[in-house]
Amino acid sequence: MTELCDLDANTLRTMIGARQTSPVEVLDSCIGRIEAVNPFLNAMVELCLDEAREEAKRAEAAVASGASLGPLHGLPVAVKEAEDVAGLRSTKGSPLFADVIAERDCQMVTAIRRVGGIVVGKTNVPPLTNGLTTDNPIYGLTRNPFDPERTCAGSSGGAGVALAARMVPLATGSDLGGSIRGPASVSGIVG
Repeated sequence: MTELCDLDANTLRTMIGARQTSPVEVLDSCIGRIEAVNPFLNAMVELCLDEAREEAKRAEAAVASGASLGPLHGLPVAVKEAEDVAGLRSTKGSPLFADVIAERDCQMVTAIRRVGGIVVGKTNVPPLTNGLTTDNPIYGLTRNPFDPERTCAGSSGGAGVALAARMVPLATGSDLGGSIRGPASVSGIVG
């Protein structure tokens, strides 16, 4: 049987808008998948599930009230660890920043929330987002979702694995020298 977390973002958003499923149901399905596979894959390194549940309840209430819905309304989103999410660590995979807690969301996260996306946590990166393997001294190694003996690439490796393993329907990444393209190619997703 297909779980909600196995569906793509467009399908889920259409279903939410048509009241065929709710943001809470979608989030619960994603949390179930995160709990089932993330302990081994290590793609999601910071979680904010209590806050996400509250956002999902508000998103569900907005659907019920007939409010205008943004294009990401009710969709769980993972954010690359190098980007600031208020209240979460922002280490960039480096011991230099191990104790940094973001005071506010970066502009990208603000924009995601503005259009209805629900941030569930952050995905792993190489140290200072520089490397072809997603492994750092703070969070450790992220494993390829299809062959744990192979790399998931980097620097958006955690994001690629979170998407490929269907922990979330959307994840952010950044790319200067292949940091989205590499993880997408080795995890069988589109970046």
